[in-house]
Amino acid sequence: MVKLEGINIAGTGYMTRVISILNQKGGVGKTTTTINLAAGLAKKDFKILVIDLDPQGNATSGLGVEKMDIVMGTYNALLESVPFDQVTMVTSSKNINLIPTNADLAAAEVSLSGVEKRELKLKKFLVNNLGGYDYVIIDCPPSLGLLTVNALVASTDVIVPVQTEYYAMEGLSQLLQVVQQIQTGLNPTLQIFGVLLTMYDSRTSLSEQVRAEVVRVFGDIVFSTVIPRNVRLAEAPSHGKSIFEYDKWSKGSKAYKALTKEVIQRGN
Repeated sequence: MVKLEGINIAGTGYMTRVISILNQKGGVGKTTTTINLAAGLAKKDFKILVIDLDPQGNATSGLGVEKMDIVMGTYNALLESVPFDQVTMVTSSKNINLIPTNADLAAAEVSLSGVEKRELKLKKFLVNNLGGYDYVIIDCPPSLGLLTVNALVASTDVIVPVQTEYYAMEGLSQLLQVVQQIQTGLNPTLQIFGVLLTMYDSRTSLSEQVRAEVVRVFGDIVFSTVIPRNVRLAEAPSHGKSIFEYDKWSKGSKAYKALTKEVIQRGN
């Protein structure tokens, strides 16, 4: 894998890795991965910014923030040029800050369509504001529209969660085409950081068959870590907690701890 040095913030020499968690299919573990990878990295004393770019706002609520209470968020950052510190909030999790979202973001695709250089809005918003962060993790919407394009243009890396169930590979070729188009036209340093197998059930032959097929297609960019299907992982977001806070002894916690280690190793 090609080593990325992250975004060099002008005048600071500070390097920040910006990771989009992306799959246009819903229900594959994007938000779960966003929250728990952020929490895992934060436990290692990295400074983390989570950007909730999904109008559903699940990363926002999963980090313990009530969506109805949000005054400023990603919509304001993208379309109203609101200053960084006015849309960024401290969460209850140590070392994790959040740019939240609420229902307003649902209008962003339409609002952005008439804006000049609309693909660059998130990158321009971030580029001079990342000096305090080691990682930015973007929870992308389940689509390949303008919000996702903004995330890819602003990112150094992409992690693709793939559910180990029927139709796992469906739509991945289209996703990769979009990534390639962004690499060619708008962000030549963008890389697929890894493919992450999620909702793995060791009791079924199907999960292992899907795993084997994904490894066959993507090779060594597939993470060694596999995220299991785990009730505690499913419960944690409803309590506004990461799996480390909710049940640190669960299989889900052990898996995201291993993923965190693998992400750090790949980045070195």
